[in-house]
Amino acid sequence: MGMAGLLATAGLWGGLGLHMTASIGGADMPVVVTLLNSYSGWALCAEGFMLQNDLLTIVGSLVGSSGAILSYIMCKAMNRSLPNVILGGWGDAAKGPAMEITGTHTEVTRDDVVGQITQAKDIIIVPGYGLAVAKAQYAVADMAKTLMDNGVNVRFAIHPVAGRMPGQLNVLLAEAGVPYDIVLELEEINEDFKDADLVLVIGANDTVNSAALEDPNSPIAGMPVMRVWDAKRTVVMKRTMGTGYAAVDNPVFFKDNTDMLLGDAKATCDALASGVTNYYK
Repeated sequence: MGMAGLLATAGLWGGLGLHMTASIGGADMPVVVTLLNSYSGWALCAEGFMLQNDLLTIVGSLVGSSGAILSYIMCKAMNRSLPNVILGGWGDAAKGPAMEITGTHTEVTRDDVVGQITQAKDIIIVPGYGLAVAKAQYAVADMAKTLMDNGVNVRFAIHPVAGRMPGQLNVLLAEAGVPYDIVLELEEINEDFKDADLVLVIGANDTVNSAALEDPNSPIAGMPVMRVWDAKRTVVMKRTMGTGYAAVDNPVFFKDNTDMLLGDAKATCDALASGVTNYYK
C-alpha cells in the first residue's frame, strides 16, 4: 500500500512538472531549469526539517535560494517577470506576423577579419555560448592581450544571460586571464558600441538580436540586447547561419555593416589570434 502511494505521488508530481514546462521553450528554458533547481533545494530543505537534519536543511536552503536568485537575474535580463515566463505559453499571442528579413549576408575569410582587427583602434568583443562550447576563451584572451600591448582599446561585453547561466562567460574569461576591468556588463557598455571601430561577436545570437528592439511581434520583443549593429563594423563568428536558442532569425546578420565569419569557433579564434600575433611581430 505504501509503495502504491509513493508511485502515485511520483506520477502526480511528474505530470504536474510536465504540464508546467510543456508550454515553455526557446530562450525561456534556462529560466525554468534554474527554477526547477530551486524547487529541488526547497524540497531538500523540507526533508531536512522532517528528519531533523541540520545539514540537509542548510544545503537545501542554499540550493533553493541560489536557484531563485538566478531565476530572478535571468528574468530581469530578459525584461520579463517569472509568472510571464512560466505562463508564457498561455499569454497573449503576437498581434501580427514577425518582421520579414530581407537581403543577403556577407561572408568573409579569416584573413579579412585579421585585417579588420589590426586596423581598428577600439574593439569590443561579445562572447556567447558558442565560445564556451568551443573552449575558445584562451585564444581570444591571447589575442586581446596582444592588441592591448600594442595600444588597441579592447573590452568585453557580457550579456546577463549569455551562455546558459548568469556569470558563465565571466568565469570563462577570468579563467583565461582576461582582466576584470575590461569585462563589462550590458548596462555599462551598450552605449559605447556606436563609438567602436569593430565588434567581434563570438558564438552569440539571441543576445545581439536587433529584432528584440525592431520587431514588436518578435518572440523576444522587449528583451534587452547588445546593440552591436551600432558599431562602424561588426563581425559575427558562428558555425552556421542557423538561429539561436530562441529559434528567432537575427536581422543583424544581414545588415550592411555586418560580416559573417562561419566555422568552428575554436579553429577560427586560434587562426585570428595567430594572425594578429604575426602582424605585430
